[in-house]
Amino acid sequence: MKHLIVYSHPNPKSFCHAILEEVIKTLKLKNHDIVVRDLYDLKFNPVLNTSDFLAIQSGNIPNDIKEEQNFIIWSDIMTMIYPVWWTGIPAMFKGYIDRVYSHGFAYAIGNKGLEQLLKGKKVVIFNTQGTPKEIYDTSGMSNAMHMTSDTGIYEFCGIEVLEHIFYSAIPYVDDKTRKDYIEQVSNVMGRY
Repeated sequence: MKHLIVYSHPNPKSFCHAILEEVIKTLKLKNHDIVVRDLYDLKFNPVLNTSDFLAIQSGNIPNDIKEEQNFIIWSDIMTMIYPVWWTGIPAMFKGYIDRVYSHGFAYAIGNKGLEQLLKGKKVVIFNTQGTPKEIYDTSGMSNAMHMTSDTGIYEFCGIEVLEHIFYSAIPYVDDKTRKDYIEQVSNVMGRY
């Protein structure tokens, strides 16, 4: 299997990074092909600008976007790892989606209506958040985040969401809970 891991967190000591390490370790044990795209290490430009629009419309996709699209094409399964900030996707990762999942690559809308151009691709999503799960669940934010990313991004493009897991209250949980979270990451990735 070919696994593309897209990782986005500015702190290499974050719990997101511990998730990344466990994903890599588990996939290596299964002898899968792995490509990791660390958006901060790449200094990925998250800003979709006018020149990007014009280039994409004319078929001259900027090199940094094309490179990321080629990794998506290459992959069988994508694993997305990033924190939830202010109940949403942080700017760096959202900018990756804005620029890479472009019209004509990830989806198209025309005379036939919506064309999902990434059918056959699969994704696993791991998110960390500082807020306790109960607060997001009772306020409806958990459902909203699933709807925004799973339905509004991945399924819209034809990608099958295999799992989307939120690890809550990261700054407040004890070491045992963190170990349990990491064990769950290993178990999830062991299925794919």
